[in-house]
Amino acid sequence: MWTKIKWGIRIVLILIVGLFLHYTLPQRDVVQIINTYNRVTQIGGNWMFYSIEDTGTGVETTTSSRDIRYIDGVYADGSTITYRNEDTGWFWPPYFKWDSSTLQAEATNAARDSKEWVAVTHYGWRLPIFSIFPNAVSIHPVEGPDVRLIPWINIIILSVLAFVAFMIRKMWLQFRERMVDPALADAGEAWDSVEARSDNARKGARGFFGRIGAWLGTWRSKK
Repeated sequence: MWTKIKWGIRIVLILIVGLFLHYTLPQRDVVQIINTYNRVTQIGGNWMFYSIEDTGTGVETTTSSRDIRYIDGVYADGSTITYRNEDTGWFWPPYFKWDSSTLQAEATNAARDSKEWVAVTHYGWRLPIFSIFPNAVSIHPVEGPDVRLIPWINIIILSVLAFVAFMIRKMWLQFRERMVDPALADAGEAWDSVEARSDNARKGARGFFGRIGAWLGTWRSKK
């Protein structure tokens, strides 16, 4: 039972880390930009999927609505995608994006050429049911829809994280071998010693009271 619980906890943790990395790490889509616009957007329970309200504006806002830039794109198969275009500033995720205005101008310029293909670097998900949009980070022209893009940044980040996780596990195993296991062994020996003394005490008590009972029995027989 305990083994199943441990594996369940591990699977949940791996799922959480995987979703976090999938949302945060940069992704690239090859699309044609067909439209750019601003729209007043209501921010409610999905606030965590949008940037901090005053990032890049210099003005604090307390309203639940915000004027957000959007970019519409279309894939080679005809399906569409909508990106939001917000600054991230110094907050998470650490893209340090301050040029949403410039990016909107680049997207608008790309939308004028219906034959131009671009690679849109973004993070996040598109979940219509929650009104969540991926945030565009940069736009670069590419040769066509079949261009091959190698995610070098993701490969490097994941490799570093894998190395860190390996080192942490190795350090934990060494710590467990040197500190935890000996302590558990000593605790087990101490417990065994306590049980042995307890058994001896019970045997001694039974022997003592047995002798008392035998002595009292001799007196009863004399009567």
